[in-house]
Order: sequence, then C-alpha cells, then structure tokens
Amino acid sequence: MSDAPRAGVVIIGGAIVGSATATFLAMRPDWRGRIVVVERDLTYRTASTTLSAAAIRLQFSTPLNIELSRFGVHLIKHLDDLLGVAGQPLPEVDFVERGYLFLATAAGVPVLEHNHAVQREAGVEVVLLSPVELRARFPWLTVSDLAAGSLGLGNEGWFDAYALLQAFRAKARSLGVEYVAGEAVAIEHDHLARAVRLADGRRIETDWVVNAAGPRAADVAAMVGTELPVRPRKRNVYHFECRATLEDAPLTIDPSGIYFRPEGPNWISGFSPREGEADPDTLDLEVNRGAWEERVWPVLAHRVDAFQAIRLLDAWAGHYEVNTVDHNAVVGPHPTLPNFLFANGFSGHGLQQAPAVGRGLAEWIAAGRWETLDLSPFGFDRFAANQPIRELNVV
Repeated sequence: MSDAPRAGVVIIGGAIVGSATATFLAMRPDWRGRIVVVERDLTYRTASTTLSAAAIRLQFSTPLNIELSRFGVHLIKHLDDLLGVAGQPLPEVDFVERGYLFLATAAGVPVLEHNHAVQREAGVEVVLLSPVELRARFPWLTVSDLAAGSLGLGNEGWFDAYALLQAFRAKARSLGVEYVAGEAVAIEHDHLARAVRLADGRRIETDWVVNAAGPRAADVAAMVGTELPVRPRKRNVYHFECRATLEDAPLTIDPSGIYFRPEGPNWISGFSPREGEADPDTLDLEVNRGAWEERVWPVLAHRVDAFQAIRLLDAWAGHYEVNTVDHNAVVGPHPTLPNFLFANGFSGHGLQQAPAVGRGLAEWIAAGRWETLDLSPFGFDRFAANQPIRELNVV
C-alpha cells in the first residue's frame, strides 16, 4: 500500500464502532478525505458485535449513556433514512421493543431509585413497580424475595447485531470507504500519529487514527506509548429452550446479575461477574459450560417456575471490552497526540452506543468539535484527573 494515496483517516477495527465512525464521517458534506478501515477478520466470526446479546436500553445511571443509546434507538427505528443505499435492500434488523426489567431486593432499592430519578430527569419512559405490580404484569415471575423492579416502557429491546453491522458496512462502502483486511502492528508517531503499519508490511500514511480495536484496544494504545485501562473479558451466552409460554417477557435482570430474554421461540441468558469476582483478561472464546449448571440455571429456575424444565441448546462466548476504572466508554482525542482518537472500553455497551459515538468522532475529525452530544466527559484525560464517571447499571 506504499503507492496508495495518503489516507485522511485510518480506523483500526471494522466492527460496529469502527464502521459507524467511517459511515458518519463519509456522510458528511464537509469531509473529502480517504477513509480506510483496517480489520483483522472481515468475516466478523469472533467480533464482539457479532457475538453479543444484541440489546439496547436507556436505563443507565449516567445521563450521557442515556443520550448515547437514545440515538442508537433512533437509528434502529429510522434505519432506511440514515443507512439506506439506493437499489440495495436493507438487512432485517428485527428490533423487538419490549424493554428491560431490572429486579431488586431490598438492598438494591436505593440504587434502583437513584437510577430511576436520573432516567426520569432525562425523559426516559420507565416505571418503578412493587412486587404486587410485578406479579400482575408478569404472572410467571417469582417475586417473593423482591422489593421492586424498574421496567422500560419504550425505546428498549433487542435486535440482530450482525444485520446492523452489515447495514453500516454497506452504507460506508457505498460512500467510498475502503475496508482492508489486516492487523495493525505499529503506529509511527512524533507529536502526531503519522502512519499505521500492518503485519504484512503495508504502511498507510494518515492524518487521523481512530482506535476502534475492541478487545485489543489496549494493544493499539500501547503503539503510541499509552496505557489504556481497557481489558478483554469473556462473557458467556447460553441459548436454551422452554416449552412454556411467558407472555410479554422483557429482557430481565435478576438481582444476582443473571439476565434472560426471548430469542425467537427460545431464550438466551448470561451474566457479568460481580464486584470482587474473578474476571480474568483473555482473548480466548472457550465457553464455560460449567457455569450454566452451577450458576445460571439455578437462578433461572428460582425466578421463573417454568424454567425448572428447560434444555440448553447451545452456548457461545464473546468479549466485553471492560474499562476497569469506571465501566464507561473512552472517547475522543489522546491528550498529547491530538490526531489519535479513542473509541474504546464500552464495557458491554458498544453495540448500542456505536451510532452516537461514530457520529461524534466524525464531528471531531471533520469540524474539530462535538456538534450534537458533548462527549468530553468520557475523554481519556479523566483518568489523569482522577475523575471517573462510574456507571452503576452494568449488565
């Protein structure tokens, strides 16, 4: 690629965050530069996007997270307006708008109430329910040990993550974005990022570099001498069958942290380790099937009587890119290399926040400022300032 023209921007990582950034930048009338997306595996077989539980919510404890996901919902509901390509059918994203249900015991009520106040202030359609009200809405739910639940009434649900990724990629390619199969191994830099080197020896000179490398984000940051507190953590997803019908089931998060939701005629479930539990860094995707028997199924069987008779169909593992400081994204310019941008550490929220973050980074590259949402609170400099913005609702 040494003879190729200089790139306006090189985006390292071509899954949902990188593809959203490329798409929104290419859509801008004030951008004329060449956009190159470098992706290790263009089949996306092991991408966090493809292997996620593919859901979106507004029930966060951080106002900026609410706004990021709000735009994600808007894009999903208006996909043709924003990502339509003339003469090409859009992938079927199949958005199921049925809400999240966060359940709490007495010990968890203060956090639930705090989050509820933040969400209502932001205009989120959400309601706090007593055990009696929970049972009335969801008669299949065991509520004897619950004190409250928070239910999203709109703009929450789940969808086909791979289809959304393909919609972004199709739009990006239609606008001239180049996808390059390869692995970035070095970034030439002085006071600016100058070029990206690939494992096969290719070199791409560039005006901007975007780190959208998902579970390998810290490795890319290290190429410019920066320690990024983002680690690859494995999350198992269990696909199971239940013959009973549970009417209007939302994506439900048990007080234990275990979630479950419908997946077509069947169900999926999983969990994130709680504070203090082992959660090692890993890039492997070997499924922990033992956790199904030891941890997941007992909770499901307690929470829903019908889940006492279920059958595990399949299981897979994907990655969360966990920001170990505060579980919130790291977005925006490097503190000393202003043309190196972070888009990392979403801690399981990347799929739903990618549209807004991609739009924001496109604004920063083309206009030099945040135009729609001020993403500066999620900047890298909050670490040096010891000003974390902790997200309490991590699923």
